[in-house]
Amino acid sequence: MASVSPTPPPTNGKSSESSGFFGTLGTLGRKKKIKEAEEVHGIEEEGKAAIDGNSQHPVFDTSPEDFVLAENEERSMIEPGMINNHDYQELLKILINWINDELSDNRIIVKDLTEDLYDGQILGKLIEKLSGQKLTVVEVTQNEDFQLVKLKMVLELANRQLGFAHGNVRWSAKGIHNKNAVEIIHLLVALIRNFRAPIRLPPNVTISILVVQKRNGQLQKRVTTESLTESYDDLSKRAEPRDAFDMLFDHTPDKLNLLKQSIAHFVNLQLSRINIECSPNGDIDPYQFSDGLNIIFLMGMLEGYFVPLGNIYTTSSVDPVAEAVGTKETAFKSDNYIESSPHHKLHNVNVALQLMEDAGFNQIRYKVRAEDVVNADLKAVLRVLYTIFSKYKNIK
Repeated sequence: MASVSPTPPPTNGKSSESSGFFGTLGTLGRKKKIKEAEEVHGIEEEGKAAIDGNSQHPVFDTSPEDFVLAENEERSMIEPGMINNHDYQELLKILINWINDELSDNRIIVKDLTEDLYDGQILGKLIEKLSGQKLTVVEVTQNEDFQLVKLKMVLELANRQLGFAHGNVRWSAKGIHNKNAVEIIHLLVALIRNFRAPIRLPPNVTISILVVQKRNGQLQKRVTTESLTESYDDLSKRAEPRDAFDMLFDHTPDKLNLLKQSIAHFVNLQLSRINIECSPNGDIDPYQFSDGLNIIFLMGMLEGYFVPLGNIYTTSSVDPVAEAVGTKETAFKSDNYIESSPHHKLHNVNVALQLMEDAGFNQIRYKVRAEDVVNADLKAVLRVLYTIFSKYKNIK
């Protein structure tokens, strides 16, 4: 005998509509919570992958035999055996974590330096964050020509911040766009040092580079060694052995004061010939040298040349972004040499250090950072002046 299905208790239409409405709300609420949980899980997994997944590609992710080169054209790649080098991988991990920390407010997560930075999008955000300046570039573009234009603008700002002239940089828009890992690393390390990022880079990281060049229709190979980092202290400043000046500065204040008086007398004697007076009280005020101009003028007087003022910034009215077109202020007035922007000062100090190198002070950049002089660090300024004083003190 067929069984009869139980009949549900009768309900009125209003109760049925109500339960259906609240049931729908409950379903939507559950779906929303599931979606939010999935988004949170996705972000956590993405962050974990960015921290843990640090394997990088070589400069060119291909075999040298596969290179298609024009005659005399040259390309390079990291030797395959170096990719898994512990120090190299540690450096990559630190650089990636640093970028992700800096750009965390933008919800940007970098996983691979070459793949994520080559188009200039994230690199531009990083430079903007570090410099505090806004780039007027297209936000996102897939066009390679536009990407190169954007990269050039990003690197121009970076180079100005770093105080580098065009010929001194170890990276280029073309190299970065071609995913050259070595050039990207050189740029990031320079930014970390310049902006004193509170991180410790692994010291003395070197890597072998396989260079391939086409000559007479044949691919010629050679291996070179590239230094990616040097020895640094905790603030990314290059660490050098302590010398007599360090001992004098740190432990003998009386002798240091006598030295400062001697240097002040020497500087005033030389610069008085062009009606510039520094340290009238027989002491050294580092702020009078922080824009680099008095050091430049001092080197010019001692070496017997005139530095064209069109090559340096002598007034704050010049836009540092603009090219050096037209004449700058040339009058020797003290108020022309104050309140310069940090970019102007850094440019001038780098010019001064270059003039010192040309005069034979080959180790000056190993002892003094241009940024420290710009920041009116007394020890850095005194070391520059002491170095000059030691060589020229007997000049009449």
